[in-house]
Amino acid sequence: MSNPEADAERQILGRIQEMISQEKDLRDRLAENTIDQPTEHERLAQLETELDQCWDLLRQRRARAAAGQDPAEAQVRPASQVEDYLS
Repeated sequence: MSNPEADAERQILGRIQEMISQEKDLRDRLAENTIDQPTEHERLAQLETELDQCWDLLRQRRARAAAGQDPAEAQVRPASQVEDYLS
């Protein structure tokens, strides 16, 4: 039987891994001169923001579960709220 909360967490972690792969690919492509630096920087900035949002959502879900609340009520917060979080 599937656990919806564990499935949701796996989905978020999968997205995080996917974005980390994309970051590596961008850096490799820059090193190979298949993209220019402004393109790489722009896409990296987008990925970093999305990663911040995913990590924040994961932390919210875990905190809600630890507090006996419904983790499914966690919401993706705006980029302006989660950017530059320190772990």
